[in-house]
Amino acid sequence: MPGRVVVVRATAGDVVEAGQELMVIEAMKMELSLKAPRDGIVAEVRAIVGEFVDADLVLVALES
Repeated sequence: MPGRVVVVRATAGDVVEAGQELMVIEAMKMELSLKAPRDGIVAEVRAIVGEFVDADLVLVALES
């Protein structure tokens, strides 16, 4: 769902666990929490607070 990034909790190099909140998006007056799908290390964060993002974008990439 497209929306505006309101919180970024991850940075490149962070070790994250499955289910850990990485980012919060506000869309249609709701806050949507984006969570890590698996344990891993954040390779790249592709959005900043205040940025409007489209649906289906990869906003946080984990190392393979």
